[in-house]
Amino acid sequence: MLSCLSIRNVVLIEALNINFQNGLTVLTGETGAGKSILLDALGLALGSRADFSLIRPNTDRASVTAEFDVVASHPVWSMLEEAGIDRSENLILRRQLRSDGKSPAHINDEAVSVNLLRQTGDMLVEIQGQFEGRGLLDVSTYLPLIDRAAGHDKALENLSSRWMTLCSVRNKLTQMSERLDKARAEEDWLRDAVEQLDMLAPSAGEEEKLASELQRHRHSSRIAEALQQANMMITDPEGVSPSASRAQAILERQADVAAGMLNPVLEALQRAVSELDEVEALLAHIGHQLDSDPSRLAEIDERLHQLRTQARKHKIETDELPNLHEKLIAQLANIDDQSGVLAELRQTERASLDEFIQQAKVLSARRRSVAAQLDTDVMAELPPLKLEAARFHTDIHALPEDRWSETGWDRITFQASTNPGMVAGPIDKIASGGELARFLLALKVVLSANEPPKTLIFDEVDSGVGGAVAAAVGARLARLGKKMQTLVITHSPQVASNGDHHLKIEKYQSGEQMLSSTVGLSEDERLEEIARMLAGDEITEAARSAAAQLLKGDR
Repeated sequence: MLSCLSIRNVVLIEALNINFQNGLTVLTGETGAGKSILLDALGLALGSRADFSLIRPNTDRASVTAEFDVVASHPVWSMLEEAGIDRSENLILRRQLRSDGKSPAHINDEAVSVNLLRQTGDMLVEIQGQFEGRGLLDVSTYLPLIDRAAGHDKALENLSSRWMTLCSVRNKLTQMSERLDKARAEEDWLRDAVEQLDMLAPSAGEEEKLASELQRHRHSSRIAEALQQANMMITDPEGVSPSASRAQAILERQADVAAGMLNPVLEALQRAVSELDEVEALLAHIGHQLDSDPSRLAEIDERLHQLRTQARKHKIETDELPNLHEKLIAQLANIDDQSGVLAELRQTERASLDEFIQQAKVLSARRRSVAAQLDTDVMAELPPLKLEAARFHTDIHALPEDRWSETGWDRITFQASTNPGMVAGPIDKIASGGELARFLLALKVVLSANEPPKTLIFDEVDSGVGGAVAAAVGARLARLGKKMQTLVITHSPQVASNGDHHLKIEKYQSGEQMLSSTVGLSEDERLEEIARMLAGDEITEAARSAAAQLLKGDR
């Protein structure tokens, strides 16, 4: 509940601290005393649009602080924790207006956006009829109101789960379709690339091998000449091999008389002769391999050209062509696979949509049932509030599919007509200020049982009515006050007499300035104030007696 409101330098208010209590609090005062300023100031702390004309003349800033006692289970804490604001004993909303055009906002001394301040304020306070688009004038609240009245939280969770599943499937379907469309757009290119690589059949390390072979073929004559020269040096009668053989023969003739001394030399010469014979054989073998084949040279050159051309085409190294070949083959195969997956996803989407539709139908039917009962209950509240000719209807219509959401497809508006034969329309467009306030009062009386803890504020709810109608308004406000903290700004003594607490807004002269203040009234002061409201400027004993009767009747 709202426990304290502190206002500094707002129009007629220089400095004001007001403490609030539970139950029904009435605020009274003469016209022009500053009642609307009080609401404007509170609206500022709740995140309403900054109105810099509220800054009191000859000052450079205004500020409003609203402090709340909020139970630990209130949903506002979850929202604030997501925004990085820790729980505390109290919840303090603060807003400034500065002459430099800035209006900083704070929650528990943490700087926040005005949007977060407004969201928080909407969860804590409902000012009926004062601010357009807030409270019961906020069309977006109608569906949650009906759902709370229906009490079908589990069904809502079920529907939300089905919606999330449907959205997930649709996202996958979109991504898969985009990938498949892209793959199909490239399919001709893929098939051509695979066909060319099929014919080329590249292998790893092939370029290096071919380049080496090409090098040998291009220099075969030079290599052959070198081989021939080497062979002559080895096989010439005066060459290495014959000389080694002769040396071996000479030493072998002396082996018997050398008593083994020459054996190591002979063994070494034997190895040398054998190695030289092998060298001679290898030279001959290589020489045969070097037979120049012009057609093979052209073949190698063409093969290298093809490999390098494909590598440049795909912007890779030639050794990467085999892996690319396999990858492109897999991509082609995947196109067919994706077509099958896409078909399965479409079936899944259809099934998910059917499940969502079935659950949405159940919820929609429940909402219509609750809405019909709401219409009956609100209509029963209207005659005592001098709206006996009025009609109220909860309109539920289905949105087009592209506007469905996790809450289903229903859009709810509260429709009203105030006179017979009048075309019904949105309540804020059809009803005048006083009528609208009483419509909203009737709605709150009917719907309040399902509301989370919230402070209700009514302004002009008794506009244009008196007597029994004003008493009926007061009785309904008192009923609301027993369920949640309720504040009402009133000019009606019948309404004021129903309050659990009474605050008076007064305007007074201070030097050359006119200021406004708000004070709590004692029982005697309360009787005098209600008598003033009954009699006007001159309070008579008859007015005091009537005021006492009203207060006594309220008890």
